[in-house]
Amino acid sequence: MSEVRHRPRPAATALLHRLAPRTLRGRLSLVALVTATLLMLVLTVAFNAVAQHRLQHQADDELRTRAAAVATTVDTSGTTVRVLETSHDDLLDANVWIYAGRRLLEAPPAAGSLTRVADTLAGHGGRRCVTVDVRGPLRLCSQPVPGARSEATVVTALDLSPYRSSADTLLLGSLVLDAVMLACTYALTRLAVGRALRPVRTMTDQATQWSAVASEERFGSMRHPAELARLGTSLDAILDRIRTLLRHERQLTGELSHELRTPLSRIIAELDWWQARPRTAEQTHATHQVIADAAESMRTICDTLLEDARNGTLTAPGTVEVLPTLRRLTQALDVPDHVTLTTDGPPLVAGVPPALLERIVSPLLANACRYAHTSVAVRSYSAPDGVRVDVIDDGPGVPPSFAGQLFEPGRRADPGDGHGGAGLGLPLARRLARSAGGEVADDPGHTPGARFVVSLPAG
Repeated sequence: MSEVRHRPRPAATALLHRLAPRTLRGRLSLVALVTATLLMLVLTVAFNAVAQHRLQHQADDELRTRAAAVATTVDTSGTTVRVLETSHDDLLDANVWIYAGRRLLEAPPAAGSLTRVADTLAGHGGRRCVTVDVRGPLRLCSQPVPGARSEATVVTALDLSPYRSSADTLLLGSLVLDAVMLACTYALTRLAVGRALRPVRTMTDQATQWSAVASEERFGSMRHPAELARLGTSLDAILDRIRTLLRHERQLTGELSHELRTPLSRIIAELDWWQARPRTAEQTHATHQVIADAAESMRTICDTLLEDARNGTLTAPGTVEVLPTLRRLTQALDVPDHVTLTTDGPPLVAGVPPALLERIVSPLLANACRYAHTSVAVRSYSAPDGVRVDVIDDGPGVPPSFAGQLFEPGRRADPGDGHGGAGLGLPLARRLARSAGGEVADDPGHTPGARFVVSLPAG
């Protein structure tokens, strides 16, 4: 079996992971800072590139202007090129080379190696410019002198140090401006995100102060932005489910203790009676049978209540169409053909989840099918306080002497009637209906048979 080796995390990745902000505010501020840095970098590079191009264009314009001024002192009307003397020769001859074809007529004093560059420009002819670095950055441009007979070229040179200094000043200024803008962006982002997250901190503090069971406070009742309002609604739903789960847990614990007390008391009583004095084999067998029946009853009670807990009977909000749900329930229970479903008025909608409606009606319908002689009717209709569902059968009905104990867990009117059950169906149906704001009751005046009425809120 090959061994799986995990590659160690690179040191740079681990360092970035440690340096990354741990708060949402810090992370959003960092994202804004990185984004602004990239944007400012692009803008700075573009701005300085345009500025340098513009400065070079100005330098070329100045060189051409000087070349045009020098060209006025060059006579090309004859067969030879002549340089005319003017009153401003010193100014015009500074950094200027004059050529007749390829022959150099005039050059500035101490030109040195620059003359070779000027020769090259004059030899190529036309308008050309080149930048060289000789004792500092210099720009040289050649310009032909218009003439009818002789060809002449003027080459002028310009020191680019002032222009480079201006470009460096612009770059430094833009970098300082970028730094100020990034600092302001980071500060304003932290301030804005902090103000935006202030309601979240308030909600967090409130959630820690509220009791999950006793408090009836809700996040949805407070004024928040749209996104936080949706978050508050979700948190309210979670709180409702937590409260429902806790209530359900307490109720399940109470029901278990209440319903297990009776069979457990029977087991203890039988053991005490059997140990009080010697018993015959027949009496011992009868005691064992009573204990076995009580233990079986306890197991049935536990299975029923734990099954209810596993299925998660929650009073979560929801709606359900009554008639289609009742039809699915009859198909799932495989009830006899004599069961009829009727509804009065338009389609009814109850304010409970579909599973909860099925779990409420299921024990009532099962009892009706168990005890009915010939027919079972399930009728749904609208009532002033919501929706009602009647489950009616033509069986023996509820004995008047047992009516007060009908909804007590573990009680049955006639345990020896040949039908199974632990006496938990009706109590469970009532408990589920009440958890949803409804009720389950019997109609003692209905004859023959039994009539149970389920009342539920409208959807």
